[in-house]
Amino acid sequence: MKRNILFFLLISGLSFSQQKNVKISDLQPKSEDAVFPVVSYSENPLVETKINTFLQVNELEYVPNSGPDPFKKASTAANSYTNYLYFYSWEKLVTPKNIISIGIDGEASGAYPEGFSKWNNFDLRTGNFINCTDLFQPNAVKTVENIINQKIKKRVDEFLTQLRAEKNPGEEVQDQIAMYEDCFMEHTLEYIEFYFGKNQLTFVAGRCSNHAMRALDDLGSHTIEIPYKDLEKYWSPYAKNLLSGSEKPDATSFQYKLLKGKIDHKYPITVFIKHLYTDNGENSFSAMYWYDKNKKLIEWDGKIKGDHISITENDHYDEELEKWIPRAFIEADKKGNKITGTWQDYKTKKYLNLELEEL
Repeated sequence: MKRNILFFLLISGLSFSQQKNVKISDLQPKSEDAVFPVVSYSENPLVETKINTFLQVNELEYVPNSGPDPFKKASTAANSYTNYLYFYSWEKLVTPKNIISIGIDGEASGAYPEGFSKWNNFDLRTGNFINCTDLFQPNAVKTVENIINQKIKKRVDEFLTQLRAEKNPGEEVQDQIAMYEDCFMEHTLEYIEFYFGKNQLTFVAGRCSNHAMRALDDLGSHTIEIPYKDLEKYWSPYAKNLLSGSEKPDATSFQYKLLKGKIDHKYPITVFIKHLYTDNGENSFSAMYWYDKNKKLIEWDGKIKGDHISITENDHYDEELEKWIPRAFIEADKKGNKITGTWQDYKTKKYLNLELEEL
């Protein structure tokens, strides 16, 4: 108990203030449908660069300073989602000292328009995106997921009780009851949105309805607030240092990292590791990279087995053959925060050296 109280006092006394040197303004050119955050952090320019690169590449598919309009792909549906993306507002949240959390609201329009809210959390000591699973001990992840899902179930069950208590329920109420009875409640930390607050961690899980049923969904997304003190026994060493105000950065997972390096010892590149996932029992990931000179995004599809990484770089999709035509294959090994291997041209079969290191 004393240790829990001491930890809570530490995070209360040392951490709960926004970094005064962190400023957020609007990315230009701003418009009614393009209100997007850009971070200034004079205390650590590298952290500033990493956060802005992450936000712009991940959300806009735009490499910073690669053209006059960062919103071109998003606003013309030329992005990989083939959706028109509009960004209406952003908010800097009140967080512990080592953290910056930014909420973004917008709308995606593909076959139909749908609003979205998302949160990006960054470690101000390193500029790295914070992965939710890194916050918890590996053997506690399932426990935390169960806590969240039980709170969601309680929320849905209480609303179902109200609906079932209605006298002579109409067709709409009956449709609501059926929808909530069939609600998905097996959310995992991998896909739950989250953000930091002054005294609590807030998880935001997907709603019970699909788009067609959304008008019936009075509950919407599930917002679950859990005080830091209730999660303390599940924290990883990384989370404890992060929340206590410690300046000691710990190693974190490979997902959502930025790497710098060279191909053939002379062509500088930057790599953005995106989502890690399990595909048919294999650990896979998606990534983007660009040559620092021309800043054009190139997609990678990778697989990880132990410390070995295999990547396919596709060139184009052949409509006649109905398959992707590769441009190159990468075979490399990861050791610590470094990756070394080869980049092989698909046509010439020529091998070039590849060296990368986490920023």
